[in-house]
Amino acid sequence: MGNSILDALIEKDKALLIYLNNLGNEKWDALWLTITNQFNWIPLFIVILLVLAWKLGVKKTAFTLLFIVVLVAFSDQFTNLIKNLTGRIRPCNALEMQEYLRQFSYKPGGKSFWSGHASLSTTFTTFIILILRKKIKYIYFLVLFPLIFGYSRIYLGVHYPVDVTVGFLSGIVLGTIFYKLYSFLFLKIFKERL
Repeated sequence: MGNSILDALIEKDKALLIYLNNLGNEKWDALWLTITNQFNWIPLFIVILLVLAWKLGVKKTAFTLLFIVVLVAFSDQFTNLIKNLTGRIRPCNALEMQEYLRQFSYKPGGKSFWSGHASLSTTFTTFIILILRKKIKYIYFLVLFPLIFGYSRIYLGVHYPVDVTVGFLSGIVLGTIFYKLYSFLFLKIFKERL
């Protein structure tokens, strides 16, 4: 019974990927290839760093930056651990999916479950939103970053929808845990609450 439910879920996941991936159009491909490259988001990260410096000051921003480095390293390594444990092959590299997906020269190696792009971007975004939510009214718009970033993985056929969705959920959990630890240490070091 349990296996048949899992098999049905996997089949629905594949069907949804095929549907969403085939909504793509050649005129949009270059845009989504640009979006999926994390280095193209550097201007956003610089803006966030400047906003942190403006709202927190230099010392607290340096502490926050150090914390972000740890957060990124942990999220990345934890995702790799899960990927290695599950061993799910990326749809772009799965032979049975080739004829159903749009083909791109971009075909990363590694495993598929869960999406590191979705998980890390959501972990980072959750963490930043929780830090700045009382200081910047419209900070919640930052949630567009992981949503767009995550969708690029489906558009390009390098992740299944479940990979991206679970990546989002894991990012919310990790971002919240890191924020709680950060808040505790922030209070201990700077003797004030965020």
